[in-house]
Parts: sequence; C-alpha cells; structure tokens
Amino acid sequence: MTTATAAPKGLEGIVAAETEMSFIDGEKGVLEYVGIAIDDLARHSCFEEVVYLLWNLKLPTVTELDAFKAELRGRYALPHGMLERIKRLPKDAEPMHVLRTLVSALGMHDPDPNAIDPKAARHKALNILGHTPTLIAMFDRHRKGEEIVHPDTSLSFAGNFLYMLNGERPTETMERAFDACMILHADHGLNNSTFTARVVISTLSDMYSAMTAAIGALRGPLHGGANEGVMHLLNDIASPKDVPARIEGMLERKEKIMGFGHRVYKAYDPRATYLKTLAKQLAEDTGNSALYEKSSAIEKVMEAKVAAKGIYPNVDFYSATTYHSIGLDLDLFTPMFAMSRVSGWAGHVLEQLADNRLYRPKAAYIGPHGVAYTPIGER
Repeated sequence: MTTATAAPKGLEGIVAAETEMSFIDGEKGVLEYVGIAIDDLARHSCFEEVVYLLWNLKLPTVTELDAFKAELRGRYALPHGMLERIKRLPKDAEPMHVLRTLVSALGMHDPDPNAIDPKAARHKALNILGHTPTLIAMFDRHRKGEEIVHPDTSLSFAGNFLYMLNGERPTETMERAFDACMILHADHGLNNSTFTARVVISTLSDMYSAMTAAIGALRGPLHGGANEGVMHLLNDIASPKDVPARIEGMLERKEKIMGFGHRVYKAYDPRATYLKTLAKQLAEDTGNSALYEKSSAIEKVMEAKVAAKGIYPNVDFYSATTYHSIGLDLDLFTPMFAMSRVSGWAGHVLEQLADNRLYRPKAAYIGPHGVAYTPIGER
C-alpha cells in the first residue's frame, strides 16, 4: 500500500529550519558564512574569527577577536578528573567512539549541565569547543604510550592542537593548512549531524546531549568518513602512473570514488578550491609530493569522465592529503571534522534555542489496515 503523495526519502528538499549562519547554492557551487564566501574566509581569516562570525553573525573588531581568543584559550585545559578518565580508556578504542563518550562525560563535570539560557549555553559551547582538541590529542598520546602534552594557551586553536598531538610546535605551513581545514568544515547548512543537534536541543535537553548526538551522527560513513575512504584509495594506488587504469576500472565497475560528488553540490565544491592549493604546498613541504600527484591525477581522470555529470572533488578529497601530510593517523580524520564542526553545531543549537519549537515530523504509514488478530494457538 502506498500513500497518495510519497514522502521524500531522507527529507530531500524539505526545509526544516531557518538559519543565518551558512548559505549553500549547490548548483552554482556557493558556500557563504553569514554572507561571506568560504574561499575568502579560508584565505584571509582564522578559525577563531570564523567561530565568532557564526555565533555572533558579524565579523569581530580586533578587540572583540582578542577577547574571544582569550576566552577560548582559557578552555583548553580539561576539568579535573578528565585526564584520569582518558587514561582508563582501552587503547584500541576507535577515536570517534572515544570522542562521543568523552564529550558526554564533560556534562558530569559541569555543576549546572542542564542550563540552556543564552549565557549558559554559550559558556558550555565554548567549553566543549576548547576541550575537544585536548580530548582527542590526549587520547591519541595515551593509546600510543606517549607522554601526555598539556595545552599551551599562547598558541592558536590549530597550533595548540598540533602541539598537543605531536609534542612539538607545528611549522607555519602545517598550522595554516590545519586552520584552513577547521574553517572549511565549521558549518554547512542543515547537514545530518547539525539537524541531529537541533532535534535534540529542541526538546530543551542540554548542550552536552546535543553535541554527543551530533558526533554520533557524524561518525556514520555516509556523513563524516569520506576522507578516510579517500586515503584508503590513495594508499592502494602505487604511483601516479597507475591512476588512470585504476580509476577508469572503478568507474567501469560503477564503484564509488570517495571524495567525489556531493549530496548538495553539482558544481566544484567551493571548500575544495583553496584546500587544493594548501594540500599541494603542504605535500611539497613534508615530502608527500607523490601523494598529491596521485590526488591530482585522480582529479584529471574524473574531470574527463564524469565532470559533465556534475561530479567534482568535494572538501574531503584534498583534506585527506592535507591531514596525512600533517601526520594524522587515518582514524583521526573524522574526529578532525568533528573538532571543527562543534562550532557549527553549537551555533545552530544557540539559534534553535532563540526561537525553539519541538521537532515532531509525521511518518507516512504504508502498512495494512483492518487486520484481524489471530489467537496464538491458531498461528
């Protein structure tokens, strides 16, 4: 039995919220944060400024940005007891499961975890954003048996994370590339994990629950794991000269090429434009030129074969090369996405709370009616 009007699968095309944070035109390949082109922000801004922009809907003055940076840096250190919790985690646990669990655990260190008035919600958002890099870096060093590196509040969000992760300050190129990745992943309309965060907070739950749920949504391979798939593909191809045969064969077998195509974009992903340039520079600086050359060769084959169908590289394609060149393990790629997207999730939570209505969509029932109950002895 079917309904007269079929419900769109996956809520395709349904407008479920209003936002002032990001605008997307998939046909033209446009992404703007509060009206500013993402490429301009990636080239000229910094992650902290972008977070301020998303949460306040305006660019900060020098004084406002300095104050915001100081606020965020004051949240790098974890609450008392969290490091001991990290050290008790299994070393073979998957980082996304670890991150989801630890962000949830942060709520137990908050004396008033359920407060959702504007001031309290913003305070908790800053805490989670500041703590997330520390959680990820400390777990990574714990699982490798390395000495824990505590945060350095003199460093930027991007620089401090790489310092805590690797035990040494990053090069300027590494820090800039990673900062750009954070900017590019910060927000992207009502994507699945952002929708999840808004649904949870619409019940008037709490910031920790909304962020935890969003991380769970992002962990799914149809959402946040594409750059891991890109890296697997790059690792499986021996050299750039092997690319055409491999990719053409995959296309003939109708296999998905990870990092190409997007649910929204039918043009070149605007987030990938500058990232491609940064990935090239970083690969050259870190001795990973062959990796970038393989990426470039894949793009050339795909451009010739499927660009006419609106299939172009997305942000995940060159972020894989970038993350690898920085020295990140493969299973940290999706946590990097989450670390950035906390800013967007939190912004949407603040936006939802400002004009809230409980999400309660309908489901179209397509089952039978009037079915007689059969006693158990007659079945």
